[in-house]
Amino acid sequence: MSNTFGKRFRMTTFGESHGKAIGCVLDGVPAGLEIDEAFIQSELDRRRPGKNAYATARKEPDSVEILSGVFEGKSTGTPIAMVIFNTNQKSKDYGNIKDLFRPGHADFTYWEKYGIRDYRGGGRSSARETAARVAAGAVAKLMLREIGMKVESGIFKIGDVEARKYDFDYARNSEIFALDSSMEQAQKDTVLRAKEAHDSIGGAALVRATGVPVGLGEPIYYKLDAVLAEAMMGINAVKGVEIGEGIHSAELLGSENNDEMTHEGFLSHHAGGILGGISSGDTLDIKVYFKPTPSIFKPMQTLDIHGAEVTCELKGRHDPCVAIRGSVVAEAMAALVLADMLLLNMGRKMEQVRRAYAQ
Repeated sequence: MSNTFGKRFRMTTFGESHGKAIGCVLDGVPAGLEIDEAFIQSELDRRRPGKNAYATARKEPDSVEILSGVFEGKSTGTPIAMVIFNTNQKSKDYGNIKDLFRPGHADFTYWEKYGIRDYRGGGRSSARETAARVAAGAVAKLMLREIGMKVESGIFKIGDVEARKYDFDYARNSEIFALDSSMEQAQKDTVLRAKEAHDSIGGAALVRATGVPVGLGEPIYYKLDAVLAEAMMGINAVKGVEIGEGIHSAELLGSENNDEMTHEGFLSHHAGGILGGISSGDTLDIKVYFKPTPSIFKPMQTLDIHGAEVTCELKGRHDPCVAIRGSVVAEAMAALVLADMLLLNMGRKMEQVRRAYAQ
């Protein structure tokens, strides 16, 4: 099982939903980066469960502790290890499903692949692991901030209720990270209706990166858009990713889809800030689509580990719309990709080498 992401800015995560702790090790962080622990904690607080009616009731403080790689507030260039202890597990809620496969979950595939699985909240396959990604992404954001790059996100769609405008400042303070204040209540109502029906609902997030320099991306097999798509598809419950115009580009003529250029810049934004797998210097736009949370409180038909047909009736605490907190994770993964691409791009030109090693 691969637990590491990135080539130069590398994140390895560990831990399970109902284990003692989850965490990450970051390798490749340049020495001398100011590590703002309050900022890292604030990012985890955005993803933290149990805050309102639109998220799981599992109340975890998600307090992060840095174990290594930081001295006197700055990175030392050695691996940065961070840990988040689990404090509010209710493993007994999963006793009745330990021998059956929950529909829509990874239970069946993990069992077939490994012959063993941690049934307590899904173990390693649980979205609980994404807290570690958010901590790592916060460090990546600190690095991006040093050169004027910014990554932000928000929810543009829940069910069939879609935003008409995007306001990232508003989204940051919204209970559901809604990008459109005029559609927020309708989106909230959609979540609560699903929750009251013991069901769940899907949604979609928009991740935007600004201040991105030209030249990030490693053709042919480590393109910026390809790695961003991989990063997003690696998030629990993500079933689709669009960059720029996305699937709509299949309906356009080339004359409509091409972004013409002048001395003032691009005249349109269909490419989403990436051309040939390399950043163009324009804003990056990534849409990330989440399926409905598979944990719902309705009886469902399934199989158990012996092949018998049984009924699955879940207990526990689950998000009625995983996209909401998932948007924070998508934002973190985008930051990790960009940090990795920045480091990979260094030294691509001799002038950069001369500048770095000039006597």
